[in-house]
Amino acid sequence: MLTRTLSATAAAALLLTLSACGSGSGSEDSGATEESKGPKSSGTSDWKSIVSPGKASCDYPEDPMGASKEVDAPEKTAQYTGKVPATINTSVGELAITLDADKAPCTVNSFLSLASQDYYDGTSCHRLGANPGFELLQCGDPTGQGTGGPGYTIPDEFKDTDTFPAGTLAMANTGRPDSGGSQFFMVFGDTELPPSYTVFGTLDPAAVKALEKVGQAGVAEAGPDGTGTPKTPVDFETISVD
Repeated sequence: MLTRTLSATAAAALLLTLSACGSGSGSEDSGATEESKGPKSSGTSDWKSIVSPGKASCDYPEDPMGASKEVDAPEKTAQYTGKVPATINTSVGELAITLDADKAPCTVNSFLSLASQDYYDGTSCHRLGANPGFELLQCGDPTGQGTGGPGYTIPDEFKDTDTFPAGTLAMANTGRPDSGGSQFFMVFGDTELPPSYTVFGTLDPAAVKALEKVGQAGVAEAGPDGTGTPKTPVDFETISVD
């Protein structure tokens, strides 16, 4: 179990191990899903009509690791601005989130593009850190192995002033520049990390409470870094824009 202050060590623990082409075994991140397409919004089938298009230009290079689940790449002009409320419907309840499209336009653009294509539906959060100073749940990999991604990468949008208090929503990466994909983490207890992960939104207090309960149940089997698959499964059903 992790009982020490985590900075560089915690950062290393968050790295995705993209050693396979999406469906092979990996070490640190995961999920499992069926292929299905179509928008998942609240009361509308047109996600882009919910907010006005932004002006940010985004580059999404092809990932040589390939896609673990086939989806279209996002549009290269960010489609969202301002604060975008959304809900992740899960097996532990509704997790209300607010995405910050002004701070991280390309990340939010990718996240909602994937959500609209049902990329996250049926996936499971694969990695839990539940010790003081490192309390987070990592999700977003359809392979369930920590190796999966959408077939493209997204640009870094972090700042050197970024911190990771409870309620933070941030992207995981491989440790290389601009290497984010589909995997992200939700922080439910103040976590010590370097500002090397794009913060792209927040969770509301009820969502934090729900994840705290997941954290209290602990991991099924801890790995060398003290993290592991949560004993309480967190399965994604849909993501909807509110």
